[in-house]
Amino acid sequence: MAAHRKPKQSPLGGQAGRTAVTLALASAATATLFEGSGHADPRPTTAQVKEKVDRLYEEAEVATERYNGAKEKADEARAAFDRLRDEAARRTQRLNTARDGLGAMAAAQYRSGGLDPAVQLALTSDPDEYLERAALAEKAGDRQAAAVGLVRRELAAIRRLRGESTGRLDALLGHETELRRQRAAVLGKLREARTLLARLTAEERARYEAAAAGRDGSSAAHAGTASTTASGGTATTRADRSSGGDRGPVTAPNARAAQAVSFAHAQLGKPYVWGATGPSGYDCSGLTQAAWRAAGISLPRTTYTQINAGRRVSRAQLAPGDLIFFYSGVSHVGLYIGGGRMIHAPRPGAPIRIAPIDEMPFAGATRVG
Repeated sequence: MAAHRKPKQSPLGGQAGRTAVTLALASAATATLFEGSGHADPRPTTAQVKEKVDRLYEEAEVATERYNGAKEKADEARAAFDRLRDEAARRTQRLNTARDGLGAMAAAQYRSGGLDPAVQLALTSDPDEYLERAALAEKAGDRQAAAVGLVRRELAAIRRLRGESTGRLDALLGHETELRRQRAAVLGKLREARTLLARLTAEERARYEAAAAGRDGSSAAHAGTASTTASGGTATTRADRSSGGDRGPVTAPNARAAQAVSFAHAQLGKPYVWGATGPSGYDCSGLTQAAWRAAGISLPRTTYTQINAGRRVSRAQLAPGDLIFFYSGVSHVGLYIGGGRMIHAPRPGAPIRIAPIDEMPFAGATRVG
């Protein structure tokens, strides 16, 4: 009888069992989903995006100044190479002229037979005529020796120039390689910054722009106009209106400093363009270089070299026209205009503007004129 009993079914068998398993799997998947959501990175706030974008712009500016330095060296190497090439071409022309002269002399000697002078004296019927011809022949020999010496000198110079040209060309290629590397670094940082900004909503982007404008203290729209007068050793520049209002006249230490400040005022509102030196756009060191060029003083191209282009001054000694440098790597520069403010090209997307000098970590200052 026991053998014919029906086996007891499992409480999870059949349709009920399949339903329970399905529910269990669904619960597990849901738990995993919520667990994964719990560990997902939260969406960054506008402040966090701004902080990262500002850091990327700073890193891009470091790479921009390195790009500027590499470009300056590449331009110098190219100019030197071109000069050597031009000089080699001129030397080659002189060499060819000297060789033509030697060929003419050799042909004349061949036609005359090149008789020994003693034989010519023995054959001539007029000794005075012979002596006159001998003197002319000696002079011709001197000219030939001089021509040979010229050929030798030109050959030696051309060999030297070719060696120097090879060295200059190698240097040029090295600088151009560095130029491409720094350009790629700049573009990469800017592309990453644009990607971050593109993720912001319109409202977040507006808050970001407001925060950026607030950091710079004023915008080109508030810049107003400037008037500069220069007479003798001093000059006065009327300060532009900004969010802080008209701060009154600013006295520049000399006429050249006033000219540099006046030029910088005239650039307000123009765009920041990395690697640019004007006139339609500038990067930070391109602006200061152009401002002092307008005042008749030539500055080097990069922030790293501009900081050593004049006499160092402390923050307490700042006067309009001084160059102010920022960050530990001296990667940014502005032109001081007085009242704790400067004109600078801040970053991509932000125009040349007036800003407080305490918005960035101070690294040093230089008085140029």
